[in-house]
Amino acid sequence: MQAMSTRCSRYRLDVALLTVFLLAGLPRLRAAEPADFILRNAKVATVDAQFSLAEAIAVRGEKILAVGKNADIAKLAGPQTRVVDAKGRLIIPGLMDSHTHPSGASLYEFDHPMPEMESIADVLAYIKSRAAVAPEGQWITTSQIFITRLKEQRYPTRSELDAAAPKHPVAFQTGPDASVNSLALQLNKIDRNFQIPNGLPGKVEKDSNGEPTGILRTSGNYFKTGNTGARNATEAERNDRLRELFRDYNSVGITTICDRNASLGAIESYQKLRDAGTLTVRVSASQGVGSQGALEKIQESIRAIAKHPLHTQADDWVRIVGIKMFLDGGMLTGSAYMRQPWGVSEIYSITDPQYRGVLFIPKDRLKPMVRATVESGLQFTAHSVGDGAVHALLEVYDELAKEGLPIRQTRACVTHSNFMSKEAVETAARLGVVLDIQPAWLYLDTRTLTKQFGYDRLRYFQPLKSIFAAGGVVGGGSDHMQKIGSFRSVNPYNPFLGMATAVTRRAKWYDGQLHPEEALTREQALRFYTINNAKLLFKEDKTGSLEAGKLADLVMLDTDILNCNEQRIRDTKAVLTMVGGKVVWETK
Repeated sequence: MQAMSTRCSRYRLDVALLTVFLLAGLPRLRAAEPADFILRNAKVATVDAQFSLAEAIAVRGEKILAVGKNADIAKLAGPQTRVVDAKGRLIIPGLMDSHTHPSGASLYEFDHPMPEMESIADVLAYIKSRAAVAPEGQWITTSQIFITRLKEQRYPTRSELDAAAPKHPVAFQTGPDASVNSLALQLNKIDRNFQIPNGLPGKVEKDSNGEPTGILRTSGNYFKTGNTGARNATEAERNDRLRELFRDYNSVGITTICDRNASLGAIESYQKLRDAGTLTVRVSASQGVGSQGALEKIQESIRAIAKHPLHTQADDWVRIVGIKMFLDGGMLTGSAYMRQPWGVSEIYSITDPQYRGVLFIPKDRLKPMVRATVESGLQFTAHSVGDGAVHALLEVYDELAKEGLPIRQTRACVTHSNFMSKEAVETAARLGVVLDIQPAWLYLDTRTLTKQFGYDRLRYFQPLKSIFAAGGVVGGGSDHMQKIGSFRSVNPYNPFLGMATAVTRRAKWYDGQLHPEEALTREQALRFYTINNAKLLFKEDKTGSLEAGKLADLVMLDTDILNCNEQRIRDTKAVLTMVGGKVVWETK
């Protein structure tokens, strides 16, 4: 019996050792399976923790099989492996845009093409052209043509709009604010005695005689436009336009985006493209939630979003990460909420020397909204442009963190965060609050902002270097809103323009640099659009760097942006873009 027991024990030991041996060998067996795709003779910027460089990369299925030296990666090739000689080109992780509005942007020119508008004359010419073809009384509107980017740096006046289209109501809309003509005011019953209803935020600018000038702050709360005669797209047409836009994103190396004010309809469209196998970018979504109305209903809406399957279940292609609200107006329109007054301004038609902009959500309502979001495990973010709004949101985050709420874990966010301060930078880093910033705004708007505020007041405008130095997490985006085309779009989404701006701090129509002490290094700029954005979107375990086991999202470039002349960064082209192991863009 004792001998039998001994033999059984030895048998069990032998089986156990064999099992351990076989299991230990499994990774080697898997690694020995051939790659589907190999890029060799490359300069692979992995953007891992050490920012390692490699010579080649192998992909199998949707994931990265290995990254390393040419000789080692060559051993992974099989008879069916596609091997591409990169000829020394730079390979980087797929680029990410942390702030887009693709559903609206893709349809912006569905009805008719929109010309480039860089002057008041361009704006008025467009309005006249629409008045010539639109029936009398039909609305003519424009959207997101920002006065900061017009040569005259001002709104078109009420009288100019009257002259351009005397028989049509006209609204020149630019973010939350607008300049409208006399007929548009009449139809909305806005005169010298008009009062904004129900205490809603906003302001009707008036001249020295008390008459409305036509400039309306936060116009959406009390001003309505009517039928413009524009055609409505069918579902098939909407999906076709989205696919076209996403292909253009791929053409500039973008493999992941975040829709920062997603509607349920837009989210459903992304799902349908995913299900059809035609989605070529990964989509994260901050679902838009309004801040007006009963607080309890808003909180119920937030909690309902947290239960959506696209939030509760893992999905590498489409996922709801949180919600988005609007805390203040815009710096492009003259309504961002500032800690100090804007100052009287011809540019923005500001006549009140104490005017500080518009704050949409008072603290006694903001805090319970943020609380409901964080308690639901969602990322809260709010459009916060002015330093007054940024400080207001950080104050709420700080108070809730002290109560033990998981601000850091839910990656509470500040969207735009253009005007900051040393204190704001340090607070965001301490709390683990992430920032979503758009360098293209610096590129396009510095000329006007310095004219309005002066150079010194812009010391902490997009303070990217300070954020990195403080240990904060900041990701790059575009706020792409209209048009397809990475340079022609309203708020251009070309990530190389964004990187070039972050590195040079140089702007259109502006001599010199805007606080070059806040310029990023090349390495930081690449992190800004890759691994940092992955952290903003809860994706850093799967994307954002080129490491074995991660999803094969990568781009091959025609320019070495880590070493080229800085003036060449913005003109960089994507030679090949891959998402999940599939080539979605390749130059001929």
